[in-house]
Formats: sequence, C-alpha cells, structure tokens
Amino acid sequence: MKELVEYIAMSLVDDPSQVKVTEITEGSSTTLELIVAPEDMGRVIGKNGRVANAIRTLVRVVAAKQGQRANLDIL
Repeated sequence: MKELVEYIAMSLVDDPSQVKVTEITEGSSTTLELIVAPEDMGRVIGKNGRVANAIRTLVRVVAAKQGQRANLDIL
C-alpha cells in the first residue's frame, strides 16, 4: 500500500523528491502518513478534497483485499 500511495503522490506533485510516506501498523490496522511539500498540498488534496478522498478510497480497497484496515493521513 505504501508503494501505491507514493506512486500516486509522485504523479500528482511538482517536486516528487519531497514525497514521504510512513506506514504505521497496529494489529490489523494500518495508518499511512503522506507528507508533501507545502506548495503541492493543493494538488494532493484537490478541490473540496476530491483527490484526497479518491486516494483514501483506493487505499481502503487494497487493504480490504488483504483482509486489513487502512487509513491515509495527509500531513
């Protein structure tokens, strides 16, 4: 899942070197923390949060197929 979020975020931002994804696992639940450059936050979040919600949906679907739960936090 971490690689998926990295790939999507790097495709969206102007400065892919600033993309960092941290994976925190607690039992069957995983939290992914996405950090991007401040000037790229708008691209990752999108209008009314649509891009962020789409990424979160993809993460949840991949996690469900693996029998886990996952959340994405954009810091």
